[in-house]
Amino acid sequence: MDWKGEKYMIIDTHLHIGGEAVGFEMNEQMVVEAMEKYQIAYGLVSNADAAEMTHQQVLLPDSMQNTQEDCLKRVLHFAKKYPNKIGACVWVKPYLQGVTKELEQLIADNLDLIYAIKLHPFHSNVAPTDERVLPYLSLAEKYGLAVVSHTGGCEAASPKHLYEAAKLFPKVPFVMVHMGLGTDNREAVDLLGKADNLYGDTTWVPMATTIEVIRRYGSERMLFGSDAPIDGVDTYFCNPKGERSIYQDYFHVLKDKMSKEAYENLMYKNAMRIFKIKELF
Repeated sequence: MDWKGEKYMIIDTHLHIGGEAVGFEMNEQMVVEAMEKYQIAYGLVSNADAAEMTHQQVLLPDSMQNTQEDCLKRVLHFAKKYPNKIGACVWVKPYLQGVTKELEQLIADNLDLIYAIKLHPFHSNVAPTDERVLPYLSLAEKYGLAVVSHTGGCEAASPKHLYEAAKLFPKVPFVMVHMGLGTDNREAVDLLGKADNLYGDTTWVPMATTIEVIRRYGSERMLFGSDAPIDGVDTYFCNPKGERSIYQDYFHVLKDKMSKEAYENLMYKNAMRIFKIKELF
């Protein structure tokens, strides 16, 4: 991408593969194609095949369950194939599994590829402060990883719980993915002011919310994320009905509403700092 003639980079901190059991079609080829088509330099990927619950928060049948370890192995294979393009996030299963020796060993052996623990309180129906989740947060602290968590859609996924988790683990960066999906984002925006290690991401978040966060707290508290390729290869451009994507605002409108420094912080510099991503160019 370019900034009025100058090059800048985009890191997407919220990409997926998998998810067939909960109605999504996302695979490695789609991720790579989308990144190349829309000039995404680097992406952090988690495997939605680790979902435990349906959209109705009913436990998926055993035949549709995948272990968190097998899901991580798939992401690691992807990251090893594209080491300068893909980083891994560990989507965990606190309802059915919990931290296992195999999971910790996989993390310890692949710290050059893994950047975060991924919680999904909606598809697990377990809050980030639940005793079943705390061992995962300790694991993140032990290995210097961030924690990224879906927020919104049910009580367990309320932003307040992620804020409470961030207070329990002040050395760990926590990212409120969606900033409270399906809400006006006000609770999430207010919570950012109460914990220095709590961040927001732009996934389905209106541009106005991001502008408000930067106005109130500075440009180092938000990260670019998209959920791609949840709406297909062209998630960054439109939904399957052809309706304009919210990310077009981030690519083409927002940069005229803030300084170059603030925009670059949002689109890649914050991600490099928070996730400790190596220099990419």
